[in-house]
Amino acid sequence: MPPDASVKHDIRPISVDEFPEFFTVIVEAFGDELRDEELETELSVFEPERSLAVFDGGRIVGTTAIFSRELTVPGATTPVAAVTMVSVAPTHRRRGLLTTLMRRQLADLQENEREPVAALWASEASIYGRFGYGPAASGARLSARTPRLRLRPGTDRGEGRMRQVSIADARAHFSTVHEELRPDTVGWLDRRGAWWDYRLYDPDHRRRGATPLRAALYEDPDGRVSGYVVYSIKSDWGESEPNNEVRVRELAATTPQALAATWAFVAELDLVRQLTARNRPLDEPLQHLLADPFAAQLSVTDNLWVRVVDVGRGLAARRYAHEIDVVLEVTDEFCPWNEGRWRLSGGPKDAECVRTSDPADITLSSTELGTVYLGGPSLAGLAAAGRVRELREGAVTEASRGFVHDRQPWCPEVF
Repeated sequence: MPPDASVKHDIRPISVDEFPEFFTVIVEAFGDELRDEELETELSVFEPERSLAVFDGGRIVGTTAIFSRELTVPGATTPVAAVTMVSVAPTHRRRGLLTTLMRRQLADLQENEREPVAALWASEASIYGRFGYGPAASGARLSARTPRLRLRPGTDRGEGRMRQVSIADARAHFSTVHEELRPDTVGWLDRRGAWWDYRLYDPDHRRRGATPLRAALYEDPDGRVSGYVVYSIKSDWGESEPNNEVRVRELAATTPQALAATWAFVAELDLVRQLTARNRPLDEPLQHLLADPFAAQLSVTDNLWVRVVDVGRGLAARRYAHEIDVVLEVTDEFCPWNEGRWRLSGGPKDAECVRTSDPADITLSSTELGTVYLGGPSLAGLAAAGRVRELREGAVTEASRGFVHDRQPWCPEVF
C-alpha cells in the first residue's frame, strides 16, 4: 500500500482560535504537558495561514507549520520555509498522515513560488530523508571542567571590558551583534518581530534547576558592544568545595578579542567548576583559544536539515567558492517538478541553474542536494559513500570545490 493511500481526512490551515487544540496535539506527541505561558509564547511567532492540520471527525490529529524566516547560505541570504510543529496523534500513527502533510506542504511552496528551500530540526534522524531533506549542518555539545579552560599565553582580549547587565537591557545589543554576524554566518536565521522573545524564553520548567538567564556584554573602549553571552548557573555545593555549573545559552562576538574575553568571562566565574553548552558550532573557535585545546570536549549532534524545494531557484540563491559549470541529473520522487537535468553555473559573485538537455555530469537525489546545500558535507564525501554518481571524470571534484564553504554551517537556535 502506498504510504498515504489510507489518508482520507480533511487537511487545511487552522485559525488562531484553533491553535490551543493544534498545539495540544504537538505537546502530547512529544510527551510533554501543555502550559498556558508556553501556549502564548508559541502563538507569538505562529503564522496560522502557513499551518496545516489533519482533521478526523472535526478533531485535529496531525499538524505541521512554517515560520517565514531568512537563512544565511554561502555568499547570500535567502527566504526559507522553517518547518516546525510536525506531529501526529498517537491514535493515528502509521496511516500515512505525516507523508501526506509533507507532500502537501512542499507542493504548496512550489505552487505559490514561495521559499526555494525548506529547513527543519528533526526529532528523529531517520524520518525526513524520505521526504528529500538532507542533514546539511552539524552542531556540537560542549562540556569542560573550568579549571582547565585557560587561554593561551598572550591571547589578546582587547582593551575593552565585560559588563553584566539584565537580559532586558542587553537585548538591543544582542540584536546588533547578531545582525553584524548573520550575513556571513551560514546557517543563521534572522530574528525579526517576536523572535528575540522566543529565543530568550526562559520558563522555570525549562531551567533544569538553574537560575534565570543572565547576560554579560563585551564593550570596546569606545563603548561599542562587540560580544555577548547569555547563560545560567546550576548550583551544586559538594562536601568540600563548590561544583557549580555554568550553562551557556548563546555566545557571539564580532572580533577575536571580544570572543576571547567573553569566553574567558564565563570560564573564570567564581565557584564554577563545570561549563556546558548544548549547541555550539562543530568548528568551535574556543578550542584554538585554549592553552590545552582538548580541555573543551565536543560531541557531534545533528543540527539543520535542508530540503531544496525548487532546484533552479534554490541552487541560484547561493554562491559558490570556485567557478562551477556542471550538469546535475536530479531524482526526486517526492517533488517530481525537480526531476531531470539542470545546468548549474556560477561562482563567488553570482549563480544560475536552468533546465538543460545536455548530458549529465553527476547524478544525485534531492536528499543529497539538501545535504550539501549549506557547504558542510561534501559531494566528494557522498560520492565516496556511493550516494552520488560521477558521469564525467572530474565533475564531482569540480562541484565539490564549488559547494564547499570556509566554515562549517551551524544553526544556533531550534525552531
